Amino acid sequence: MTPSQLETVWAPRMLSVLRIVTALIFLAHGSQKLLGFPASDFAPAAFTMPWIAGVLELFGGALLVIGLFTRPVAFVLSGLMAAAYFIAHAPQSFYPALNGGDAAILFSFVFLYLVFAGPGPWSVDARRNQRSGTASTTI
Repeated sequence: MTPSQLETVWAPRMLSVLRIVTALIFLAHGSQKLLGFPASDFAPAAFTMPWIAGVLELFGGALLVIGLFTRPVAFVLSGLMAAAYFIAHAPQSFYPALNGGDAAILFSFVFLYLVFAGPGPWSVDARRNQRSGTASTTI
């Protein structure tokens, strides 16, 4: 396989894989907060900041898994994770490895990347673009 094939064939596919895996991990945080799965002692009260974060994690994560409304959802989730870092983690310590905020930073930047890169070819957005005749990456 040539470097050109890696770039043109596999890079778009791996963008979809990055989106799907990141969204599944993110969705698990929301399901833990709102549904108690995987089991957790943490159950935020309705309409509190952690509960709203859980709603965004659960539904935003689900939308990103299937690649629907990827760019606007990723924009909102990137901001959510940036805010979560500065509200919940940064006050504990300057160092992300010590304040537990390294995942929030990674999520924020991966979602910000998706805002600009799009969902990749394996997504509902790509399928919708194909049907409407707008340019999209081939599978």
